[in-house]
Amino acid sequence: MSEHYADKVHNRSERKAIRKKLRHDLTPAEAALWKVLQRSKIEGRKFRRQHSVGPYILDFYCSEEHLAIELDGEGHRNPLKYDHAQRRSLYLKSKNIRVLRFENHLVFDELELVIHRIMSEFGWWKKEDDK
Repeated sequence: MSEHYADKVHNRSERKAIRKKLRHDLTPAEAALWKVLQRSKIEGRKFRRQHSVGPYILDFYCSEEHLAIELDGEGHRNPLKYDHAQRRSLYLKSKNIRVLRFENHLVFDELELVIHRIMSEFGWWKKEDDK
């Protein structure tokens, strides 16, 4: 098992049923983005859907890039949801995972922009190590 998974926070067995349900019940925006991310279509990077890290389940995660992608609907504009998202992002940052957030409508209206933004983050953690 790689060092990245050594702390046993990834895909804990007690979250398996929830992850499976979420994979089955993707939102329309998640389903649309998954069509682009699945089968390593973006520069050969493997993404997983509904991957858990600690207490959180990420919409999409690429372990090679230490990169999480979260899609936000209207409900994420709620201050309580925003606070939760901030705590979640801080936790993931502590695990050396960068989080990219996109509003759902961008997946439908600006998919090329979303893909370009994702690709622009490839290798971010290597650049951080050089600092």
